[in-house]
Amino acid sequence: MKAKSILALLLLMLPVLSLFTNAKETPYPKREFRGAWIQCVNGQYLGKSMQEIRNMLSSQLDVLEGAGINAILFQVRAEGDALYASRFEPWSRYLTGVQGVAPQDGWDPLAWMVDECHKRNMECHAWINPYRAKTKGTTELALNHIAKRHPDQVFQYGDLLIMNPALEANRMFTCMVVEDILERYDVDGIHMDDYFYPYPVAGEAIPDAEFFKADPRGFKNIGDWRRDNVNQLIKELYQLIREVKPWVKFGISPFGIYRNNPEKKNSERGSATNGTQNYDDLYADIVLWQKKGWIDYTIPQIYWNFGTKAADYEVLCHWWNDYCGNRPVFIGQDVERTVKEADPKDPSRHQQYAKYDLQRSLKNIQGSCQWYAAACVNNPGNYRTVLETHYHKYPALQPRMPFIDKKAPKKPSNPKVMETSAGKILMWTPPVAKKDMDKAVKYVIYAFDKKEKVNLDDPSKILSIVSHPSYRIDQDLKGKTIVITSLDRLQNESKGKKIKFK
Repeated sequence: MKAKSILALLLLMLPVLSLFTNAKETPYPKREFRGAWIQCVNGQYLGKSMQEIRNMLSSQLDVLEGAGINAILFQVRAEGDALYASRFEPWSRYLTGVQGVAPQDGWDPLAWMVDECHKRNMECHAWINPYRAKTKGTTELALNHIAKRHPDQVFQYGDLLIMNPALEANRMFTCMVVEDILERYDVDGIHMDDYFYPYPVAGEAIPDAEFFKADPRGFKNIGDWRRDNVNQLIKELYQLIREVKPWVKFGISPFGIYRNNPEKKNSERGSATNGTQNYDDLYADIVLWQKKGWIDYTIPQIYWNFGTKAADYEVLCHWWNDYCGNRPVFIGQDVERTVKEADPKDPSRHQQYAKYDLQRSLKNIQGSCQWYAAACVNNPGNYRTVLETHYHKYPALQPRMPFIDKKAPKKPSNPKVMETSAGKILMWTPPVAKKDMDKAVKYVIYAFDKKEKVNLDDPSKILSIVSHPSYRIDQDLKGKTIVITSLDRLQNESKGKKIKFK
């Protein structure tokens, strides 16, 4: 066995206590995005009944809840298909095995996932792909698939079919898909990952030169023209979301490198890296979208480790923090890759601690997202355990997004304790609101010792976060001061209402 393999095995076997030996004590933030991606394209649903899939996902959500995850990015459109009852696209083969075949028991995975996430105080973001129409493994397309109905709107590239980003009809179609989701599902976000124009295939050109020649729109460079095609979609989607459901967040998870800077140092032009680029290869100008305010959050996929020559984790974290702070930035973490290599400064442990300590030290980095949910659940190298016992030890609210809405709801009123057959229940009156944006949808319950100063910025004092105006008291609160606050849809928090337990 090679030395690197032995080291990787030892890292996986290290007990949690040894990992904590020299761990830096990191402050616990009151607000932090703690997400996880649940994908369909890995085939985790195939060969299972719908009930077996529900059982599997329920189990994953339970474990993720215990690990402090507060947002799920749920893949519902992988290739012009749907893991929900779409009005426009066929059921996904990734769910039932055959594209266009609906679940036999009438199950709607997106509706179910929204409910299950909200029960666990998690956000649910519907994750879609805007352009991919067929992947390599798909051999049959349903009759109502866009490539069947409008073959002139797609092109072949490598093993893929791509909805041509140059066509207004495709932008309108994706907007219709998103509007359908917004109108019928109580999602908290619309999310897209890194697949815009396709990843380059050696020796193969994107077959859109004729479209550029026919309608260059004043652009002399086809790269600028392609970026503008994507820009138009992002702008239109953002405007649509704000019009239909203004509290729904629009987020992008780009490839981890915006551009490579040939000067080999970080600058606004790009990072000191050498790899595939959003700007030049995928035609996704993520920096422009942030500056224009067309997106609400960014999750760059910084899946590399400290010391990776072409794309160092530390270099990229600093770059995204320094040049993309116009909107909240969360770091996309690769669970499995993180635990396979040792911390360069402390070979006795893997890189999770160093990664989290770095990101929490950077002012514009406001959380992270786990690639992928099942890997986090499987707990390689005690990765999930470290989240549970250290970095996610206490609950966290979502980061503020004052550019969407900054008005806090009114505080609850009339708190009182009721004796019931089920035990003692703390109850209160919800605040009145005239607008949906101002309504209280959740409540935070804090507990402070008798002479302790009330500090609502301390997450260790949070007893619970509930979605209804009551809380069952199952612990001794004698002599404590209880404070209840209201949260609106964007988790703006009200002032607190106190009640003292005698």
